Amino acid sequence: MDVNIHPSWKPYLQEEFSQPYFTELASFVKDAYATSTCYPPAKQIFSAFEHCTFNEVKVVIIGQDPYHGPGQANGLCFSVNDGIPHPPSLINIFKEIETDVNTPYPKSGNLERWAKQGVLLLNATLTVKAHTAGSHQKKGWETFTDAVIQSISKEKENVVFLLWGGFAKKKASLIDKTKHHILTSGHPSPLSANRGYWFGNKHFSKTNSLLEQVGFVPIVW
Repeated sequence: MDVNIHPSWKPYLQEEFSQPYFTELASFVKDAYATSTCYPPAKQIFSAFEHCTFNEVKVVIIGQDPYHGPGQANGLCFSVNDGIPHPPSLINIFKEIETDVNTPYPKSGNLERWAKQGVLLLNATLTVKAHTAGSHQKKGWETFTDAVIQSISKEKENVVFLLWGGFAKKKASLIDKTKHHILTSGHPSPLSANRGYWFGNKHFSKTNSLLEQVGFVPIVW
């Protein structure tokens, strides 16, 4: 498994790559990709760390695991490749942005444009077997991505963490609340959104307000 990450991450994550759990994880991922269809494509597994440098992280959005349908996952949580129909959660994210910050619903579901502005789009598990949600959970990815969250919490200040849904909310314990901001709400999936736990959370305008208060450039959602 090639670990393609921007050099800015290496001082904070290099130690993880030499841990026994990561060696086992790399071996599991290599075998999984060799014997079955997995997503995202191998070269995009670490896309979140390529498109958003450590120094530029201002916002962290935490997802669970990648989309498991053909052509969808591109290594950024909630994001899909250009030209791919938007999955239900992404549709609800864009609808909330539309009403919250008055931005028109976008054509492309590719969120690289957010990543380049300092939004780390981090799935807790970075790979998945085709058509099998959660298939690569508890193989070591969570240990790695928890270390990522803790490094950001320890080394940076005034990062806005967006925790959507029960799974993401559990990550709050890894974050130093005295120096960062945590916004929580229901998950944007239809099940949660249609029960009233997502729409109206105004997380996008709230995030920008928090960023502006400390002199950061707001995100163009």
